[in-house]
Amino acid sequence: MPLNLPIVLTWLRIVLIPVFIGVFYVPWYWAPPLSALIFTFAALTDWADGYLARRLNQTSRFGAFLDPVADKLMVAAALVMLTQAYGSPWLTIASIIIIGREITISALREWMAELGQRGKVAVAFIGKLKTGTQMVALVLLLYKVPVFGIDPQPLGMVLLYLAAVLTLASMFKYLSAAFRA
Repeated sequence: MPLNLPIVLTWLRIVLIPVFIGVFYVPWYWAPPLSALIFTFAALTDWADGYLARRLNQTSRFGAFLDPVADKLMVAAALVMLTQAYGSPWLTIASIIIIGREITISALREWMAELGQRGKVAVAFIGKLKTGTQMVALVLLLYKVPVFGIDPQPLGMVLLYLAAVLTLASMFKYLSAAFRA
C-alpha cells in the first residue's frame, strides 16, 4: 500500500467518521456547528486528495479504491444521523435515494471494470454537481444554528431534495452509458 499525502488525507477522512458521529450526538449547543465543521473539513479533504494526487502525480489504484469508500462512509453516516434527528419522511426518502444510488453506481463501476469498460462510467459533470449540492445541503442541515437570524435548515432541505433529483439523473446517465457498452 502506497503512503503519500493524498492517501493520508483519505485515511484522515475515515478516522474522522467516529469523531463526527460522537460530536453530532453530544447534547451541547456547540455540537451542531462543530459537526458541520468536521463534515466540511472532510469534504475539503475529499477535493484536496484528488487534486493533490493528480498534481503531485501520486495517483494509485489503492487511492482510487479508498477515496470513494471514504466519501460514501462519511455521507452515509451524515444522512443516517440526520434522518434520525429530523424524523422527516421526505429527508428519509432523499437519504435512501442518495445512499441507494451510491451502492448501485459502486457496483456498476466494479462490474464495468471487470468487463474492461470502467471508462464508460467515469465521473461526469452531473455527478460532480450532485456531490457539490449534496455537500452544501448536508453542511446546512448539520449546522442547525441560525446565521444572521436566518435558519439554514430550510435551504438545506431544498438542496438535499435537489441533490436527490440530481442523484437519480446521474444514476440514469451512468446506467444508460453502461448498458450501451
